[in-house]
Amino acid sequence: MTKIDIISGFLGAGKTTLIKKLLEEVYAGEKLVLIENEFGEIGIDGGFLKDSGIEITEMNSGCICCSLVGDFGEALVKVLEQYNPDRVIIEPSGVGKLSDVIKAVKRVGHEGQMELGNFVTVADATKARVYMKNFGEFYNDQIEAAGAIILSRTQGMDEEKLRKAVDLLRERNENAPILTTPWDVLTGAQIMEAMEGISLAEKLQEELEHEHEHHHHHDDDDECCCGHHHHHDDDDDDDDEHEHHHHHHDEDCCDHDHEHEHHHHHEDGEECSCGHHHEHGHHHADEVFTSWGAETINKFSEEQLRDALKALDSLEYGTVLRAKGIVMSDDGEWFHYDYVPGEISIRKGAADYTGRLCVIGSDLDEDGLKKLFNI
Repeated sequence: MTKIDIISGFLGAGKTTLIKKLLEEVYAGEKLVLIENEFGEIGIDGGFLKDSGIEITEMNSGCICCSLVGDFGEALVKVLEQYNPDRVIIEPSGVGKLSDVIKAVKRVGHEGQMELGNFVTVADATKARVYMKNFGEFYNDQIEAAGAIILSRTQGMDEEKLRKAVDLLRERNENAPILTTPWDVLTGAQIMEAMEGISLAEKLQEELEHEHEHHHHHDDDDECCCGHHHHHDDDDDDDDEHEHHHHHHDEDCCDHDHEHEHHHHHEDGEECSCGHHHEHGHHHADEVFTSWGAETINKFSEEQLRDALKALDSLEYGTVLRAKGIVMSDDGEWFHYDYVPGEISIRKGAADYTGRLCVIGSDLDEDGLKKLFNI
């Protein structure tokens, strides 16, 4: 199965630079073909990329979305049949429409031989407003159709200008991850993570599910799915089944607004503290929890970040079971943080493609969380 990646971007945005970084750090060892489409008579990047040992197919007579749709289809079929590559990277013309490129790939078909992988847009952060105003038909399409938006030239950019650029792009694409961190402090793998839209919430859901499946046996002090410890009045552990009652300020980890009983059967089937019955303790976290996540370019002092995380213990924002994220510090470094009720960990670490926040729990107050983290 050949994966088809499309790396688009307006003229001069830095597509070729991005592709070179990915070739060196991510795609090494893959059998890969690059299909370029330069707008003009001569393709100028082919020689630059041939140094990487990549097969180059250039199409120089027009943009992929108009006169070359037919030729493009033939070229892609030829590539698949002749080279059987692991991956094909398509670098469309800077003035091409990404939506049309995606349609052209889908039109080729060849089910079982190829799948559409990542379709991203590289955007010069310093020129977002002027390009959107002057070349909206083409520029906006590239933004709107992108599965991820990779910003270039953010080094040393004024924070407020960067925020305005991100806001403009977000108006055109609500869901795509937007990479705001300068590329030179990121690994190719981190950029690939942004391209693939890997959600921090998904990662946390997997961690919670793993933890939840392994925490059904309790001693005198039980830890339920909310991460809090509850003491029993009855210290008799002779029975395999036991009950405990607890209040979470009228909220609890099972989305109920009343006190309830938790039954723990440690035999073939288990009814755990989430209130659901699961055979052998196997269930999915998304059956129980909800998540809130956001991207941010905001900078935090350690005190600001710690105060925001401490506030999650108040239950004012819902029953928060876990929070995790990576944000830029006010001195330009990066904080990696983890939170469980009553416990906070903040450490310095590597940069991420942009600041990312994630909270998992039940009955989450999303508007309140946005205000808490100044989103």
